[in-house]
Amino acid sequence: MWNRQNLRAKAGLWDRIAVLISGLCLVHCISTMIFVALLSTAGGALLDPLIHEIGIGIAIALVMFTLGRGVLDHGYIMPAALGGLGLGMMMGAITLGHQGNHGEAEVLFTMLGVGVLALGHDLNYRATH
Repeated sequence: MWNRQNLRAKAGLWDRIAVLISGLCLVHCISTMIFVALLSTAGGALLDPLIHEIGIGIAIALVMFTLGRGVLDHGYIMPAALGGLGLGMMMGAITLGHQGNHGEAEVLFTMLGVGVLALGHDLNYRATH
């Protein structure tokens, strides 16, 4: 019932979900910039720190589950290392805040972190399959 091949197939699903969530985060960042530029009144809701705190919490849980499981499954640490780097960039970006000249830096570092994290998940998926 739960053979190794079946577990790998299900593990790959979680990596795909994590990449999808990374993509949604990127869409959120870009759409926030567009909405703020076009409709400054919408910025207050989209830039709420709670959204980012919940998002980073979900990212941490997915990284620990998918990339940690990947290291145990296939033995390669590079996907987890890249995922950790991307996650660290995202967490660092949160500390920059939205105000003043740092708003652009926060978006840039978040988008770079999301990209590096997605690359880690992609490498993990490839190593598992």
